[in-house]
Amino acid sequence: MDIGWSELARYLGGAFALYLVLEGVLPFLNPAAAQRLMAKLSQADTKQLRWGGLISMVAGLALLWMARNG
Repeated sequence: MDIGWSELARYLGGAFALYLVLEGVLPFLNPAAAQRLMAKLSQADTKQLRWGGLISMVAGLALLWMARNG
């Protein structure tokens, strides 16, 4: 697959914009729940946060691969 830098930038910009939309859904719909979630996350162990981040990245890459190839 051969794409130019401008097309890559457009894809990445679109992906980042979608990320921002999805991140804003919970605080918009239920701000109290978002505050409780952030309070719990601030108390979480660093190791737990790292594992959660790793699992999220792997799941995202798997979904992206399935969307592109399947």
